[in-house]
Amino acid sequence: MSNDHIKSFAPATVANVSCGFDILGFAIESPGDEVEIKLKKEPGIKIISIFGDNGKLPLDPHLNSASVAIQSYINHVNYNDGVEIILHKKMPISSGLGSSAASSVAAAYGINHILGNQLKKKELLPFILDGEKIACGSAHADNAAASLLGGFILVRSYDPLDIISINYPKDLLSIVIHPDLEINTKEARGLLGDHINLKDAVSQWGNIAALISGLYQENYDIISNSLQDYIAEPKRSKLITGFDDVKKSALKAGAIGCGISGSGPSIFALCNNFHKAEFIASSMKNIFMQHNIKSKSYISKINSEGAKILD
Repeated sequence: MSNDHIKSFAPATVANVSCGFDILGFAIESPGDEVEIKLKKEPGIKIISIFGDNGKLPLDPHLNSASVAIQSYINHVNYNDGVEIILHKKMPISSGLGSSAASSVAAAYGINHILGNQLKKKELLPFILDGEKIACGSAHADNAAASLLGGFILVRSYDPLDIISINYPKDLLSIVIHPDLEINTKEARGLLGDHINLKDAVSQWGNIAALISGLYQENYDIISNSLQDYIAEPKRSKLITGFDDVKKSALKAGAIGCGISGSGPSIFALCNNFHKAEFIASSMKNIFMQHNIKSKSYISKINSEGAKILD
């Protein structure tokens, strides 16, 4: 790493966490995205190359979430020289793990660091969300804030943007299973419609309030009872082959809760014992295998650090 070159990392995230649609998320240790940033004298942003995307992501700096986040940031701080970017996609695209958010976060965090940390970490969120809008059509602060800040986060408000970090049990473990399926975020959001049943809304509000309480109290019974989704999961689960069977297998194997990560197709489960986590992951993968679907598992503690600079 030199004064004009840096590599930054931002982790994948689990958004919604069952009952917290668009307002709750947490970061995991891996996978994640890496962004190399190099300053240059010639004005403008140039994406030199993208690795690991199988040619799916645009090299046009006006259309890529990482470069858009950097452009938004440098406009704000009045940096008039140029930037070169190399993006290393080390997490699956359209996976429900906040892929575009991780790219935006790593880019914004990296450019802020190389230009002297002119803004605090949390102040980078608006620029990151500009990148998210390009990739997804809308800003998902539950993914972006969790990837940037680490831990559990709650989006109290989008306008004005207000993010709250939430306490959680430090022995909490996340199991994420990513099946070999692809779900478009815009398509998954389109399934939900604009209106929800009042009875379902009341149940959802009760669960999100109880989940926050359970996390603060580090009470696994309350957490487990609260991980129920009345809004998105009933509709989105139809896009994930074998979802009901996979969820049942996770709970039977000892998970305290299980649900869709973001828009899917990844599925998350929670527990507080590593050996149990391995058993839960194996059980979930076996069910997907019975449906002739390959899958990959990620087991980790909650990532408390978020975005960071790599040596």
